[in-house]
Amino acid sequence: MKKAERINQMLRFINQKKQFTLKDLMQEFKISKRTALRDITTLEEIGVPVYVEYGRYGGYRLLNQMQLPPISFTSQEVYALYFAMKALSSFSNLPFQVAFRSIHKKFLNELSENQRQAIERMQNRVSFRHTEQIKDSEHLEILLLAAAQNKVLKIAYQKPAQTSTRLIQPIAIYFMKGYWYCQAYDMCKEAYRVFRCDRVTSAQVTDIQPLVYLNDITLKNAHSLWTPSENAIQFKCFIDQKGVEHFYQDHYPSIKLIHEGENMYLVGSYEPNELDFIVKYLSGFGQSVKIIKPEILKEELRQYYTDLLNHI
Repeated sequence: MKKAERINQMLRFINQKKQFTLKDLMQEFKISKRTALRDITTLEEIGVPVYVEYGRYGGYRLLNQMQLPPISFTSQEVYALYFAMKALSSFSNLPFQVAFRSIHKKFLNELSENQRQAIERMQNRVSFRHTEQIKDSEHLEILLLAAAQNKVLKIAYQKPAQTSTRLIQPIAIYFMKGYWYCQAYDMCKEAYRVFRCDRVTSAQVTDIQPLVYLNDITLKNAHSLWTPSENAIQFKCFIDQKGVEHFYQDHYPSIKLIHEGENMYLVGSYEPNELDFIVKYLSGFGQSVKIIKPEILKEELRQYYTDLLNHI
């Protein structure tokens, strides 16, 4: 990192901390003690009001909060930001959709002519070929805000056969295979659930007290809330290396990989009403899986392939 860029970042760092030590600067910017001392001298020379506190618990203190200059980006940072936004352009819905479009427009307007020309030359030479969004999801913003602010929502949830009213405490939202999903705790069923966001036809904040213990549940550990029912059926499949790669691209909280000796196995459970789902899921592995148990799952997968052959 060049010195000018480091000093700029250091200004923001100390303006936020107010109190800091040489060790803080050394760890944050990966610099030596000598370089940290030189940088503090540079800060003083440009008028930063830094006060030295001596003694065992001494360090440096910022006397007054500063009005910082606008953030400046290197050309590489500008390109990285632009293509991060470009990667999101195929989504028909995003949380804070209007704000996103506004930021994108402002961002391009603030670029220099050389930077705009460089982006124009590159944008026709890079493509983000992920799955495009299949159906619109109108309530992403309220779902995300409710998750971040620990709010309980009343939603109307539409399935092919019926529309139901649910009280949920959203945990997180994510995009997978063309759809937005919301991980949430269903207050009525007292259970963890995953909802398709495009099936949420209305959503409104309620005054219901959220469950405090869910405050620490995030996208990373939400699956810990999932538990199989008493009627869940256990299954086990042998899986080869190609299948392992497929698993990491497409898996669910009820399914995991285990090692037994030199072999890998796919193990998990499914509810009785999820048999069709698990059969279609396992068919996606092709010859990379071999069902060990239960027998009914083997039979259903054979029937699935037979039906496919009859339609050819």
